[in-house]
Amino acid sequence: MAAYSVTLIPGDGIGPEVAEATRRVLDATGIEFTWEVRDAGIEAQERHGDVLPEETLASVRATKVGLKGPITTPIGGGFRSVNVGLRHALGLYANLRPGATIPGVQSTFSDIDLVVVRENMEDLYAGVEFDTGTADAAQVIATVNGLSTRQVPADAAVSIKMITPEGSRRIVRFAFEYARANGRRMVTAVHKANIMKFTDGLFLRVAQEVATEYPEIQFNDRIVDNMCMQLMQKPGEYDVLVMPNLYGDILSDLVAGMVGGLGVAPSGNIGPDAAVFEPIHGSAPSHAGKDEANPTAMILSGALMLRHLGEQAAAERVERAVKAVIAAGEQVTYDLRADRDPAKAAGTAAMTDAIIAQL
Repeated sequence: MAAYSVTLIPGDGIGPEVAEATRRVLDATGIEFTWEVRDAGIEAQERHGDVLPEETLASVRATKVGLKGPITTPIGGGFRSVNVGLRHALGLYANLRPGATIPGVQSTFSDIDLVVVRENMEDLYAGVEFDTGTADAAQVIATVNGLSTRQVPADAAVSIKMITPEGSRRIVRFAFEYARANGRRMVTAVHKANIMKFTDGLFLRVAQEVATEYPEIQFNDRIVDNMCMQLMQKPGEYDVLVMPNLYGDILSDLVAGMVGGLGVAPSGNIGPDAAVFEPIHGSAPSHAGKDEANPTAMILSGALMLRHLGEQAAAERVERAVKAVIAAGEQVTYDLRADRDPAKAAGTAAMTDAIIAQL
């Protein structure tokens, strides 16, 4: 079988270290990869004058699969976020954030097995904003005040929340297709339709329509604030959660916190023509180059990539190996040790070696 071509974006800070760890683990599965290494972030700004060079986007468009390390977005220039720029440029409308308990990881909860499916392109994060005191904001406010009995103050900053039938339909269908393909039992739509009756109301109506196409999968819905409480009280009653962009940003981190934090939380951003897999944690520049970064989240993101490529058996081997090393509690980075003692901890490379030995 031909090797898979994958765009590898190491990122910056600890990115290159956890990216190299992940590349080593994936190569050790026996699956063949051709890695196209491309820049994004601070180093890309220095080398190419752009935090997200066109050649990086072109590579992902060609390979259709990217694996990305954490990135620091320079303040005051470039995209508001390299991650947002990637998602919009490549049409990566679905953010997949599984959260599952890993024995040996310190967390308040146990036996968590949840999947957050977050819409990536719409909602308040679409970036349609008008700053306070600007002429554009004044024009928008005057228009709104002419159409609504609810008046907007003249000095307000304004963000526009956009929810479309098409965007809602494809993200809900993605959640149901994921549930069907992975033997999940239920999809829950998360919203605030009791207050935002037109935008979130649209999302909920579309979700209810799509649910009828999947009669074998249970469907319900929850108001977002109630959903947060439900996750704290009875998370075992939920399975796959699908929601608009803002709620997905918040709840995906909440679920990550329930299983031990962003250091063990993988993710994928998936569209019709490409997918990019990445850890959600930051680039932690103060830890860069010290061989102490926890590679778990990026390695598990690599396992998600394997699943996306149809390499289920290899993905399961990687996930089992990671869990075995963490459960043993010895060859792990300091943040995964019960005593948090750096003197007794393994470095990034040593933990990677231990995972490879378990494959």
